[in-house]
Amino acid sequence: MRRTVWLGGLIGCFALGLGFGLGAKDMKYPGIDAVRGKPPRDAALAALAEAEVLAKQGTWERLAIARVYYLKLDKARGQSIIDSVLSGKVKGTDFQRAGQIYAEAGENSRAEELFTRALAIDPKDDTGQAEIGAWYIRTGRRDRGEDLLAVAFSKNPDELWHYVRAAEALSDLAPR
Repeated sequence: MRRTVWLGGLIGCFALGLGFGLGAKDMKYPGIDAVRGKPPRDAALAALAEAEVLAKQGTWERLAIARVYYLKLDKARGQSIIDSVLSGKVKGTDFQRAGQIYAEAGENSRAEELFTRALAIDPKDDTGQAEIGAWYIRTGRRDRGEDLLAVAFSKNPDELWHYVRAAEALSDLAPR
């Protein structure tokens, strides 16, 4: 009797798990149908709506979505997402990525504020120091930029990307 109950419970759990698994598989995302044939703005908004569902609570993902809204589609919506991300538990890289949005928008004082916070939160992040240093160079503050690059190079002198960021900035090439 006890074995029968145990076996029945095991089979029930298996069936329940299988049902959830198949149900999750049936959740379909529209893929290309989200954008195909729609005017560019409508298609972009539809793509971002799907991206927001998939991003869940990922800060980098949400900031990537905010970037598109802020720079091209709906500045207020983009700002709302940025504020939401930065009001939660954040890392220095979150402040840096948000700062990059403002930098790309030409809002240098807002960018600098967030870059400063990023550097304060994670003073050991040599990649962030190199990227932010390059931004300072591109915005005409080469001394400050070189100071940050010097710190990055002192921590990791064989990092290829530090050299690439310096070259981009000194060539006045926007980062990729």
